[in-house]
Amino acid sequence: MGDSPPRELIRLADDEGNSVTVNVLGRNVRWAAGLDAEIVVKTPFVSGRIDLALYVSKLKSWASALDRLDAGEDVAWMEMSRGPSIVIQLTGERDCPEVVVEDESGSMVTVRVPLVPPDDWIADHRQRLHRVMDYWVPMLSG
Repeated sequence: MGDSPPRELIRLADDEGNSVTVNVLGRNVRWAAGLDAEIVVKTPFVSGRIDLALYVSKLKSWASALDRLDAGEDVAWMEMSRGPSIVIQLTGERDCPEVVVEDESGSMVTVRVPLVPPDDWIADHRQRLHRVMDYWVPMLSG
C-alpha cells in the first residue's frame, strides 16, 4: 500500500494529449462514509474539472463496469445518481473509444473525449480500484 493514499482511481489517456481521470482527494469531512474526489478532463482543446462524491457502492459499481467493459460492452458509470456520470463507449463516433463526461444536474455540460487507451487498461484499472478500496474502505463508516 505504501505511505501515501492511492490518488488515481481512473486514468484514461492517450498519446494525443487527451485524458480523463478520477482522483480521490481524501475523506469527506462532512460525511464519514464518503470520499471527496474529482473528475479531470484534459485535451488540447478543452480542460475542466468537477467535484465528485464517492462511496463504497460507487466503487463497487465501477468494478461491475470494468467487468462489462472486459466483456466488450459500453458502460455508463454513476448514470443514475446525482452529480456527474462517465460513459465509456468502446467504439465511439470517431471509430475509437470515447469517454463521455456528463454533468446534467449541475453545469449541464457534456464533454466527449476520443482516446485510445493501452491494451492492458482494464487490468490496470482493476488494480487501481483494488488499491483505492484496500486503503479507503476500512476507514469509511455508514
